[in-house]
Amino acid sequence: MEPELQICMQHKLGGNPISMKSRIAILHYASPPGIGGVESTIGHHARKLVELGYAIRVISGMGDSCDRRIETVIHPLFGSRDAQIVATKQELDIGIVSSAFESLVSEIEALLHQVLNDCDVCIVHNIHNMNKNLALTAALYRLSHPRLIAWCHDLAWTNPQYLGELHEGYPWNLLRQVWSNTRYVTISQSRRAELGILLGIPPESIPVITPGIDVAQFLQWTETTRFLEEKLHLLDSDLLFLLPARLTRRKNIALALHILHHLRQIDDQDYRLIVTGPPGPHNPANPGYLEELLALRKTLQLETAVHFLYELNDPPLIPDDTTLSNLYQLGDGLLFPSMQEGFGIPILEAGIVSLPIFCADIPPFRETGLNDVQFFDPDQDSPAQIAAMIHNYFKDHARQRLKARVRHHYRWEVIVRQQLVPLLEEK
Repeated sequence: MEPELQICMQHKLGGNPISMKSRIAILHYASPPGIGGVESTIGHHARKLVELGYAIRVISGMGDSCDRRIETVIHPLFGSRDAQIVATKQELDIGIVSSAFESLVSEIEALLHQVLNDCDVCIVHNIHNMNKNLALTAALYRLSHPRLIAWCHDLAWTNPQYLGELHEGYPWNLLRQVWSNTRYVTISQSRRAELGILLGIPPESIPVITPGIDVAQFLQWTETTRFLEEKLHLLDSDLLFLLPARLTRRKNIALALHILHHLRQIDDQDYRLIVTGPPGPHNPANPGYLEELLALRKTLQLETAVHFLYELNDPPLIPDDTTLSNLYQLGDGLLFPSMQEGFGIPILEAGIVSLPIFCADIPPFRETGLNDVQFFDPDQDSPAQIAAMIHNYFKDHARQRLKARVRHHYRWEVIVRQQLVPLLEEK
């Protein structure tokens, strides 16, 4: 690498303990810690791919090293704000392709050769289809290696905001022609239709890979919550019920297990139950109650569906208040079959996070729940009847359907593993 390139470039390397697969480059005008949607996507892709064993090199015109496991290369000529880039863009915007532009293309091409030579694939965000740095676009077009994935968030040629800056011919037409050795990707169905028309290719040949959400980051999970997800894969469940109670007989936890058993028989979905508390401290028989519940769980074949947090760790796991708050936000319903309560604080806790409540019809719950919770009679209603009531509630519940879709399809780890990795491994 030329000394002058080393001087004008941040080049930060970090070790990765995972055995490496392919080396993947990610190229954009800017990279994390920028706060834009593209920069966010780059950051999440890079981190999840590193966790899967890929060597990742993020290349951009501005940014910083956001993860010591990820190699980060910054050079101003890859961005949109360098003085040379701005000067040539001003000429290009009025239709002038000067010798300075061609010199800049050659300089950037040499830089790209250096930073991409040992990469197998380069994921390129917007450079194929936006005019923020046409010298970078033209330089990238000249490369025959590596294979490119053009991640198209925005399209200059279809946006009225940019049409006054675009002209017939080179280099502007690079933004609306099909490149060789390139796989096109868009972030939505509407953008795919737009790109298909622009490039004259069948829309169905363009994968749609949406942005996602980092649930743990968004909900500010504690380390304990992260541990629970890693161990139990709670986000993979179809419905997740929370029973925040100590393990005492008056909490009627056995009924909750029977209800869940019948729910899972209705449509064979992955319904789960989390019981958060330890055995009650004041009755010497309570530890034995846990053993009874574990035996019932086995009899009902719910070993992978009912999670007693107390048994998950040594010493026993008892969630702190913040972890419990995480679980309320994560859950789909409060299942509270308690036969005796002086008040029933979980009703309030579930209410403040808009968690649907299914609880025993006892006076304290009536007092706080009024007509805004789903009651059942724990003495008269059978577990099958209660399960049917709960199932019917969720069947037409739009908010829950959206939550389930986000959980199953829009988490970054799911998107990267199921949609991005197959593109990287294409031959």
